[in-house]
Amino acid sequence: MASLPNFPIEAREAPGPRSRTAAAQLARRLPAWLADGDDGSSEAPRRTRYRTVWISDIHLGTPGCNADLLYDFLRQTDCETLYLAGDIVDGWQLKKGWYWPARHNDIVRCLLKQAKNGTRVVFVPGNHDEIFRDYAGLEFGGIELLSEDIHVTADGRRLLVIHGDEFDSIMLYARWLAFLGDSAYVFLLKTNSAVNWVRRRFGLPYWSLAAHLKKRVKNAVQFIGRYEEVVAHAARERGVDGVVCGHIHSAEIRQFGDITYYNDGDWVESCTALVEHFDGTMEIIDWAEQVRLEASAARARPKLAVVEA
Repeated sequence: MASLPNFPIEAREAPGPRSRTAAAQLARRLPAWLADGDDGSSEAPRRTRYRTVWISDIHLGTPGCNADLLYDFLRQTDCETLYLAGDIVDGWQLKKGWYWPARHNDIVRCLLKQAKNGTRVVFVPGNHDEIFRDYAGLEFGGIELLSEDIHVTADGRRLLVIHGDEFDSIMLYARWLAFLGDSAYVFLLKTNSAVNWVRRRFGLPYWSLAAHLKKRVKNAVQFIGRYEEVVAHAARERGVDGVVCGHIHSAEIRQFGDITYYNDGDWVESCTALVEHFDGTMEIIDWAEQVRLEASAARARPKLAVVEA
C-alpha cells in the first residue's frame, strides 16, 4: 500500500488577523494595485469569512481554467488561512505553448493581496507545477511553499494537507501515460469551453461537460473510489485525523473508519472549494452551482415595468 514519507512536521494553528495598526503600516508600503481593489477600484464586494479555505487544480495558463468564476469566488471570500493545494499553474501546458490572459494575472494578484493583508497563504505544489517543489520551505510574496502541511482545525483535529499525486498509480509507474492522458483531457476541456460558449450565447450559466462525463464512466468512478481509500489509508499511517487533497478533480467528504477524507475539487470542471467554519465544521462550496442558482433566481424575478407619468 502506498504511503507518504514520514517527515517530521509541526502542526500549526491558523494565525489570527493582524492588528489594524500593522495593517495600516503595511498598506502604506504596498504598490497601488495591491492597495486598491482587485480590479483597480477602491471598493470591494461583500465577503463571506471562513477560518480556512482550500482550493486546488486551478490550472492557470490553460484555456480550461474557469478564471472568471474563481476571481468572483476570491473577491467574495475571506479567511485566516488559504491553502493552494497544487496544480495552481499548469507547467505542462505552458511548455507546449504560452497562454496567459489578463484574468489569470488578476487571480495571482488576488492571492498576493490576501497574503499581504494578513491571510496565511500556503502553496503545496502538485504534479503540474512540480517545478516549485524544489523551493519547498521558502517564501515568495508572503506565500509559503511547503511540500505538505498539518492543519489543526478549530475543534482540534489534525489534517494532513497534500496535493495527492503521490498516490496516483499512473503518475508513479507510467509517467508517459499521464502526459498522454493529459493531452486527451485538454481536448475534453476545449470541447467543454465550446459547449459553454454556446450556453453563454443563450444566456445560460456554466455547466461542466467534463465533470458530467467523469461521473458516468465506470472506470473513472472506480479509480476515484480506490484513490480515496489509498489516501485515507496513508493518512491513518501518519497518525492524523484526516487528509485534504486535490489532484483528481472530484470534490468529496468521506469517512473511512476514523479518518476523514476531504477533496477540494478543482476550477476547470466543477469549480469547488473546501472551507472550514469557525467552529471546525467543514463544507464543500460548489461555486458554479451557487452562480447557477443566483442566475435562475434572477430570471425568475418579475421585471417591474416603468410607467411614465
